[in-house]
Amino acid sequence: MTMLAEHEVERVLVIVAHPDDAEFWAGGIIARWVDAGVAVTYCVLTDGETGGYDASIPREDMPHIRRAEQQKAAAVLGVQDIRFFGLVEGELRPSDINLRRELVALIRAVRPKRIITWSPEWNWQRFRSCHPDHRATGEMVLSAIYPDAGNQFAHMSLREEGLEAWTVREAWLINSPNVNHYVDITETFERKVTAVRLHKSQTGNRQNLGSYSAGGSCGW
Repeated sequence: MTMLAEHEVERVLVIVAHPDDAEFWAGGIIARWVDAGVAVTYCVLTDGETGGYDASIPREDMPHIRRAEQQKAAAVLGVQDIRFFGLVEGELRPSDINLRRELVALIRAVRPKRIITWSPEWNWQRFRSCHPDHRATGEMVLSAIYPDAGNQFAHMSLREEGLEAWTVREAWLINSPNVNHYVDITETFERKVTAVRLHKSQTGNRQNLGSYSAGGSCGW
């Protein structure tokens, strides 16, 4: 397996299902990349409106709350470019060709050499991390990467919009059952924890966040 050298990666696109996915699962490595001058863009497909623990928060307020938390948490890691798609949590479908086209458009616009997204596979050792939205996101993104994003004849209307074909060199998959790459995030771990804690609607009742293992490791 040959990986890109870190100095070869100028742009990274992180495509996740919910606000807080990026911080929980890759916050440490994202902070490292930003510190090294890499341009990191987030794409958050849903607003995570069914998440949380506090029943006193009106459900209709949750999308606004979670977007605000995502922006604050990303800022701690140095990420400023966040694209919210505002889709309904629990209703992501890999067969949604319109969403796939939007993802292809995003990839061609950002032109990343590396993408982080969810693994589409079941990970039986972490069953409760295999949310349907996570797996659907992974399948859609990988299909958008190949063959669509790099095929000049796929989604021809995007070329008319000035979005030429782009080949993504690497995909790093969160929660893969076959982990084959580890990253030491010792130097950025505390920033990761700080960012995760800013998702207060999801973590405000959890006091042991700092004792979690460094979740910056990704299989790809």
